[in-house]
Amino acid sequence: MPPSPSRIFAEIATADRPAETTVVMRRAVVLGGSIAGLMAARVLSDHAEEVLIIERDPSEADGDPRPGVPQGSQVHALLPAGQVQLERWFPGIVDEALALGAPPPPRDEGAAKIFVNGVLGLPPAPSGSGPALITTRPFLEALVRRRTLAVDTIRMVYGRADGLVFTDGRVTGARYVPDGGTEPVAEPADLVVDAMGRSSRLSDWLADNGWPRPPMQRMPIKLNYATALYKQDEKVSDAWVVVYHTMAGKGRTARIGGINSVEGDRWIMLVAGYDEDRPSRDVADFTARCREHYPPMFGDIAEHGQMIGGVVTYHQADSRRRDFHRLDRMPAGLVAAGDAVASFNPVYGQGMTSATLHASCLSAYLRSDPKLDEPARGYFDQVAVVVDAAWRISTSADIELPHVDGPYPPGYKVTKWFGDLLFRASLTDPVLSARLNRVTTMLDHPATLSHPGTLLRALRLGLFRRRSATASTDSP
Repeated sequence: MPPSPSRIFAEIATADRPAETTVVMRRAVVLGGSIAGLMAARVLSDHAEEVLIIERDPSEADGDPRPGVPQGSQVHALLPAGQVQLERWFPGIVDEALALGAPPPPRDEGAAKIFVNGVLGLPPAPSGSGPALITTRPFLEALVRRRTLAVDTIRMVYGRADGLVFTDGRVTGARYVPDGGTEPVAEPADLVVDAMGRSSRLSDWLADNGWPRPPMQRMPIKLNYATALYKQDEKVSDAWVVVYHTMAGKGRTARIGGINSVEGDRWIMLVAGYDEDRPSRDVADFTARCREHYPPMFGDIAEHGQMIGGVVTYHQADSRRRDFHRLDRMPAGLVAAGDAVASFNPVYGQGMTSATLHASCLSAYLRSDPKLDEPARGYFDQVAVVVDAAWRISTSADIELPHVDGPYPPGYKVTKWFGDLLFRASLTDPVLSARLNRVTTMLDHPATLSHPGTLLRALRLGLFRRRSATASTDSP
């Protein structure tokens, strides 16, 4: 019997570092130097004599967001599962981040506040992944880049990826136009990794060379972000991490908000809406939204905090996934990672974490004695498990948005019924809260929530709540 998705996911998400690695190729080329590409390059360095990263942005990621990461100025979250994988491939990176200025965790375990539909829920249970690493995207990406390029066998060149080289039914290299140049250069490779993000042109390159495009699924979320940075001031607020989520429902408008304490003694604060609910760059509009639609600390910071720079907006039309594992024909010598495979509603913080897990899928594949002259189906099958987990979490909530009309997954009504039951119970029950938290932070696969003990506990709590409500109503 093949292993279950939850077991496969657990093996991918392990914190254990590989005991032994073997060099199985001479050269690998990674297209894209963002988190997904950097993580892939680090893993490839265990199995290739040389790894070349081709990155289109010559600017460093130490300050402002790079042009290739248009959402880089927005709130980003590295979920606990991503932190586990980051520490797995770069031992000591969390301590290094803290030494470089990432904010240390507060002594108060309840400092992280999560509001759902206006109700303050239980604080998240400790994940076991060490102190939470909370930073801006440029800070974290710069650190990962430095650690990656510190590996002797990895180097980076700058330019625009221009296509793949095909020889006898397999990919044997990639072309790019060097920064400042006009003519493409071909770089040979035993394996090419597409880490070019949502805008990846891999599907076009495959089709242009007689290969099928991977099937694509989309969910039209129409998400609108607005983010601002503020100087931290204890006289204004003691906020450390705040998450606010109002779900669509009777009398409710779906909205998301977040406050993170980040490096440089700053707060980064986000407000977001969907469809026609579109925050603008106007400071007055941003401030009014913070005061009217979110808990008091949002308004306090917006009204009394010192803003650094202006308000930055971002729009994402849809969540999308490219199902490479469903292709009946694909070339050898090629894999894809990160947003080039799937990108989700960013409010759930799954992007960077998924990228780290894809790197661990690549490690598992390269340690399985693969035949590199055959398609990397073992890799794509494992990546599909990770994508399914993230997609299931994000789309189960997004499909409830009024402007989203599908696609509805099989068994949707039953899944929704149980999900609602479990969610309501988790607001007051620490056991179910911890189990649900491990799934939403991608430490566990969603299938773990279907365990009979979890279902029975949620049912008992739901029944008790209904009886209590009935008794209260019947009381004189």
